[in-house]
Amino acid sequence: FYAILGVDKKAAADEIKKKYRSLARELHPDKTKGDDALEEKFKAVSEAYDILSDSKKRAEYDEARSLFERGGFRGPMGGRNSRRRA
Repeated sequence: FYAILGVDKKAAADEIKKKYRSLARELHPDKTKGDDALEEKFKAVSEAYDILSDSKKRAEYDEARSLFERGGFRGPMGGRNSRRRA
């Protein structure tokens, strides 16, 4: 989400807001009529701002990112015992 908005992960809330508003103005569907790629970028920017502008959601996102980077999230391992028996 930080990359989508083009801000550092240590960015202050006002910097995130300023960058979001700039991108939203630039990518808004009313301004880019008919360009599906830019509409998708607008949606991504809006989603990123939704998470990063809320301090609780941002903290959860940062924690999940940190766990993922350290290998804390692992999918199910294959093998015979990977499924429960009914």
